[in-house]
Amino acid sequence: MPDDKYAGWGMEGQGKAMRELSADLVQKTVADLTVRAAIDLPCDVEAALVAAQQTETSALGRSALETLVKNAHIARDMRLPLCQDSGVMVVFVDWGEEVIISGGSIESAITQGIADATKTGYLRAGIVADPLRRVNTENNTPPVIHTRLVPGDAVTITVAPKGFGSENMTVLEFLLPHTSQDEIIDKIVAAVARAGSNPCPPVVIGVGLGGVAETCCLAAKRALLREIGSRHADKLYAELETRTLTAVNALNIGPQGFGGSTTALAVHIEPLPTHIAGLPLCVNICCHALRHKTDIL
Repeated sequence: MPDDKYAGWGMEGQGKAMRELSADLVQKTVADLTVRAAIDLPCDVEAALVAAQQTETSALGRSALETLVKNAHIARDMRLPLCQDSGVMVVFVDWGEEVIISGGSIESAITQGIADATKTGYLRAGIVADPLRRVNTENNTPPVIHTRLVPGDAVTITVAPKGFGSENMTVLEFLLPHTSQDEIIDKIVAAVARAGSNPCPPVVIGVGLGGVAETCCLAAKRALLREIGSRHADKLYAELETRTLTAVNALNIGPQGFGGSTTALAVHIEPLPTHIAGLPLCVNICCHALRHKTDIL
C-alpha cells in the first residue's frame, strides 16, 4: 500500500494503534472514483453486453447492443460520460474500526469530492436540494452515503452513480411469509414487465429478500455491485437467480425495448434475516450503464 495513502500511524485508542486517514485523501479518492465511474463501464458489464450479441435473437436487438458497446468505447477513449444522466451519487463506505479521519468529516470529504468531480468531469448536475422546491444544487450533492464499520485498518469506498430512469422503477412489496419461490419469481418478473423500456435495458436486477423496509432496499442496491455472471454462494438462491433471469428474458422487451431475448444481463438476489410475520421484497433495477468504481485506502 503506497505511503502517500497514509496521513500517519500511531494514534492510540482503546488499547490499540489507530491509523489516521486524512479527509483530503478521502476527498481526492471520491473525486477520482466519481469521474472514472462516469466514463468507464466496468469490464464485466461490457463483456456481458458483448456476449449478449452472440445470443440475441432479434436483429434490431443485436444492433442496439452493438451501439451500447460502441458508446462505452467512445466514452472511455474520449473521457466523456457514458450517459447524460449523471445519476444520484450513491457511495458505499466500509470503514475499518482501526481508522480515524483527520482534517474533516467523512461526509464533508465525500461531498466535496463529488462536487469537484462534477466540475472536472463535466458531469450534468441533476440533484435538487428539496423535493418540492426543486432548486438544483449545481454540483450533484448531497450524495447518498451508506457507511458500515468493518474490522481492520482499511477503508473501502465505492461510488455508484444511479440514473433515475431505472431508479424510478424500484418496487418494494411485503409478501406473506409462506410466499412460494414461483410467486417470488412472478413478482420480480412483473416489476420488470411494468418497467418495460423505461430503465434502458438490458438491465441488471438487484433483489433484496427479507429484512425490513430500509434494509431490504439497501440489499437490493448492493446486489447490483456483484460481478455480472456470478451466482449466490447459497445454491437455493443461485438457482432462484437463474430461474428468474430466464423468466425475465422471456418477456421479449429486449435491448432498449426493441424486442428480443436480452432484457436482463443478470439477476442478483441478497437474502436477509427477517421477522416471522413478513417477507419484504425489493426489486432495484439498473440500466445497461451499471456504473461503479471502488478503491481501498
